[in-house]
This record gives sequence, structure tokens and C-alpha cells, in this order.
Amino acid sequence: MDEAKFSFTKLDFLEKNEADMLKTSELLKSRLNLRRTVRSFSSRKVDKKIIENCILAGSSAPSGANKQPYRFVVISDQKMKEKIKEAAEKEEEAFYSVRASADWLNDLKPFRTNSKKAYLSVAPYLIAIFAKPYDVIDGEKSKNYYPIESTGLAAGTLISSLHLSGLATLTHTPTPLNFLNKVLDQPKHYRAMILLVVGYPEKDTEV
Repeated sequence: MDEAKFSFTKLDFLEKNEADMLKTSELLKSRLNLRRTVRSFSSRKVDKKIIENCILAGSSAPSGANKQPYRFVVISDQKMKEKIKEAAEKEEEAFYSVRASADWLNDLKPFRTNSKKAYLSVAPYLIAIFAKPYDVIDGEKSKNYYPIESTGLAAGTLISSLHLSGLATLTHTPTPLNFLNKVLDQPKHYRAMILLVVGYPEKDTEV
């Protein structure tokens, strides 16, 4: 890429005094420590603008050559959520009955999980997160750098943003996850990383 296409501006960095920095860091520590993985979601609606703002916050995370090699696909349509649930449960059934080792299944016992994933059709939003090893621009491949690492950084920032905004999340990662490419009509070379479940927790849910 031609360096002349870039323009640089002076960093707008607001330095805080150490007392304020300590107070802010303690507040963030306490608030982020309250984040819990939720498996029982309410169908209560969430303003889509909140989701959009949090995705933009996630996109502010650092990425290789600032190419942002990821895609967030937001799903709220009920029929599509049902379709994703059906495909995910098919993979989960294979996982619990065939693919998972005895040690893995034993480690999962305290969480009381199984192949049924009702939350996928109950929660108001699902966000499918894909890593892009390359883009196709004008029919030509354009390589991306550190796509997995960059996607992980963006996903972590997104999850933190959703939590700090007052929403619950679940990082759903059935193996394999590539059924999302077909269901969501995404390019085959995109790597599905996480299916993020987002919404309010069901009343009296346990974690």
C-alpha cells in the first residue's frame, strides 16, 4: 500500500493524575470481575443501537496492519436463530456422544451442559464472529496479518463492552463451527471463531 495514502495526526492523549487512574482501574476491575457466562437468557428486547455501539468499540482493538481482519454478523431474526440452533445442536450432539474425550466431558460436568442449546433461539441477539485470513478486492486476494489474534482481541473488547453496557453474554463454540459459513452465507475462507449469545439473563438464572 502506498505510504502517501496515509496521513498522521498528533496523538490526542489525555493524561490523568495517578489518583484518578487508580480509581478508574479499581472500578474497571470490580465491574469486569462481575462478568459471568450465562446459559439462561430472557427474550427481552435490546436496543440494536447498543449492539452496534459495542461492535464499534470492539473494532477499535488493535489488529495486524490495522486491517481489522474479522467480521461480526448480527442475527436477530427468529427464523435464522432457529436455523442456527438446529445446526449447532447437531454438532453438539456429535461432540457429546463421539468427539469429546472422557476427560473433557468430566471437566464439563460441574457446568451441567449438554447438547441442547435453547438460549440460541431465546436470546434477542446472536453475533457470529469470523476471522478473515484474506480479503478479496477487485478479484485479487489481499492478505491479512494475525487474523486469529486480531479477532480474539476484537472479540474480547466486544464482550467487555457488552458487559459494561449492562448485557449478559455467552461464548458458544461448538466444534466444528464452520456450519455458520453456510447458514449465514459467508465466504468459505472465513474462519468462524465464536457464536456470541447476547441479551439479558433470565430471572433467577444460576451461574
